[in-house]
Amino acid sequence: DASDESYDLVICYHILEHVADDDRAIRELFRILKMNGICLIQTPFRDGDIYENLSIHTPEQRKVHFGQEDHLRVYSATGLKDRLESAGFRVEKREYNEAPENINGFKNKETIIIAAKPA
Repeated sequence: DASDESYDLVICYHILEHVADDDRAIRELFRILKMNGICLIQTPFRDGDIYENLSIHTPEQRKVHFGQEDHLRVYSATGLKDRLESAGFRVEKREYNEAPENINGFKNKETIIIAAKPA
């Protein structure tokens, strides 16, 4: 357990889609960040709204609905931004574009959420 305002930077890549109570996890990220701290967040994103369905319980169902056996939802970048802002974060969505055959093997398009804890 981290103390309040312990970290300047938290990297939260491909975590929140696995967490049952993501609102609680987001509040915890806010709590542990120092003022002006930054949280870099990435998940699989879809267009439209966040897709959650509490009746989905089996790994097979989760694979069909969320794209992976241990995912509990699929976020939209806008929906995640809204949840983060509700917790008090200042949020910026950045999109990075790479050439299809880039030497680093990055995806052609990657969206990253930068959530800052205001002072």
